Amino acid sequence: MKNQNTRQKRQDTINEDINKKIHVKRFVFAGGGTGGHIYPAVGIAQALQRLNPEIDLVFIGGRDRLESTLVPQQGFNFLPITVEGFPRSLTLKWIPVIIKTCQGLLQSLKYLKQLKPEVVIGTGGYVSGPVLFAAWLMDIPIAIQEQNVSPGLTNSILARWAEAAYLALPPNNQRFPEHIIQVTGNPIRPGITEYPRNDETYNKYNLSPLRKTVFVMGGSQGARAINEVMIDACPLIAKFATSVERVMNRNSIDLHNNSNSCNIQIVHQTGKSHVEEVRDAYDQHGIPHHVQSFFNTVEEIYSITDVMICRAGGMTVSEVTACGIPAIFIPLPAAIGNNQVINAKSVADSGAAVVLEQNKFTPEDLVGHLINILTEEETYQQMRAASKDLGRPFACDTIAESLYKLTNAL
Repeated sequence: MKNQNTRQKRQDTINEDINKKIHVKRFVFAGGGTGGHIYPAVGIAQALQRLNPEIDLVFIGGRDRLESTLVPQQGFNFLPITVEGFPRSLTLKWIPVIIKTCQGLLQSLKYLKQLKPEVVIGTGGYVSGPVLFAAWLMDIPIAIQEQNVSPGLTNSILARWAEAAYLALPPNNQRFPEHIIQVTGNPIRPGITEYPRNDETYNKYNLSPLRKTVFVMGGSQGARAINEVMIDACPLIAKFATSVERVMNRNSIDLHNNSNSCNIQIVHQTGKSHVEEVRDAYDQHGIPHHVQSFFNTVEEIYSITDVMICRAGGMTVSEVTACGIPAIFIPLPAAIGNNQVINAKSVADSGAAVVLEQNKFTPEDLVGHLINILTEEETYQQMRAASKDLGRPFACDTIAESLYKLTNAL
């Protein structure tokens, strides 16, 4: 009898554990290729954890892509699939891409069959296509998050089957069914705006709190054009010293100032290429700097940044405005749907940024705008306030709460 009671208690415990696992909500995230697609998913996942620490969160992404490194670093489970982006023109390269996409779809179907999630969330990039399509085939609810004013191709296609679409800004054309749209802002990690400006950060990167910090960033993979223009601008930046005369207009600069005491410093994220070349240029011209290919803790850099020089991807724009940083945007001209140009102009129209079109400006133009922002206190404060007004630092929580309610309603 004693053994029977012991066995019964053990079985009851097992059944209780099984029931707990059955009722734990599970969310699957798909998105990647660039930090702009990965970090939104991470931000939403962290917000869901804050709502309910028992939630099970799984990421599916490209094998050997950026997400395969970044997602595990954030402490989340990661499952790899085979995937490749489609060429922009009709070529023979489509054949291996189609094969890889079919492989990715089959792998996604296998994963989702095992996981049985309540919902699958796509944050864009071609990796999200096979995963969300597999979810649709299995009648699993899907939701999408779009970082740009102009929706990407993958999200535009998948939106017709989505239960919800979380947008950074109102769409400039109605590619999404109106009833699923929620304008929430982009989901940025809480640490982006919560990290305080302090001397420890300056010391960590061998920088000075007495100088103005310019953060140059081409995105998670860098930008050759931005790296090159900064190298060309070094002689002009080096002339911008503490004794520089008042800039008379935003496109002029006193090129006759010979002081070597530069009151700005550069933090530059170059991507994998140009690291040494950019670093050597700053060294040669005596410009205080810290150069890295990529910053895992970018919130530290944002906390000490006075002006940004950067691309205008959706996540970059959202992070910059959430931090209230004036920006000089150099949007990627070849972006799908021209979305970076549209993103940048929407911020500039609010008075928070300057837009320079790639291949249509000179190093003199860039440095002229930079000096104007840094030396004209009224201009700087107006841009900072306008940037802060655009920011939506709590988008993660808004989206997480909506997703949680969505699973309860289904």
